[in-house]
Amino acid sequence: MTKVKDEIIRGTAWNGGLRVFAARTTALVSELQRRHDTYPTATAAFGRTATVSAMMGVMLKGREKLTVQVKGDGPLGQIVVDSNALGEVRGYVDHPHVHLPSNSAGKLDVAGAVGRTGYLHVTKDLGLKEPYRGSVPIISGELAEDFTYYFAESEQSPSAVGLGVLVDTDNSVLHAGGFIVQVLPGLAEEQLVRLERAVAAMPHVTALLDQGETPEGILRFLVGDDLTIHQTIEPGFLCKCSRDRFEQVLITLGRQELRSLIDEDGQAELHCHFCNEKYVFDAEQLESLYRLSDRD
Repeated sequence: MTKVKDEIIRGTAWNGGLRVFAARTTALVSELQRRHDTYPTATAAFGRTATVSAMMGVMLKGREKLTVQVKGDGPLGQIVVDSNALGEVRGYVDHPHVHLPSNSAGKLDVAGAVGRTGYLHVTKDLGLKEPYRGSVPIISGELAEDFTYYFAESEQSPSAVGLGVLVDTDNSVLHAGGFIVQVLPGLAEEQLVRLERAVAAMPHVTALLDQGETPEGILRFLVGDDLTIHQTIEPGFLCKCSRDRFEQVLITLGRQELRSLIDEDGQAELHCHFCNEKYVFDAEQLESLYRLSDRD
């Protein structure tokens, strides 16, 4: 079976009364699952966070970027995802090997894994002197509701958010995606009621993806044919860590710490949380960095 590419679309609807986003992120979430070896419930929570973060990244411009942190009291610990306007995404979860019994609806217990108490933080680097920071309490742990609450409370943007990740019995990601619909000033009351009804009647995102629906098709379930697409991009995993960057980290440790690593351990192994890559420096390489480091 031919794999369908990931896609995020950005547009407007209802004569400019709505700002809309929809995404298929199956390949992205699959890559995150592979890199971090997440178990099914962790995959669902991590994938939902990565999907909404990817769509939020597309709301930015140029070199702007953001970081989403979900800090609940569940066994997953913290979920962290970086994204930007180009659709580049990376992230990690503190405890990837979390899998819980199904919830009362027979679904993956994302809320149980995330926790129902805690905070959702969003930090945006908009190229200004100080980054924008927004924070709201977790209200459900299912994440779509939590991000809906974030947009309303922190960004004063009434929104509807839908997120879904479908995981197979072998732990592979079958489908992942979501949507964000934001109400702009001036939307008529009857249109708002229409939107609320459409959201309530909306099939689950992964059910639509399983039927072969596209991100555009998902939006048409919500807004009908009065939809204008302004941008389509392919999101993907990208981590900007490198051996050179970790060399600089080691150099900044100072000569004393480097000498200790050489004499006591004979090597150094550094690990990137975001991509799970490991960088090993042997004694000879550490000696070279020692000579480059600043003298006391």
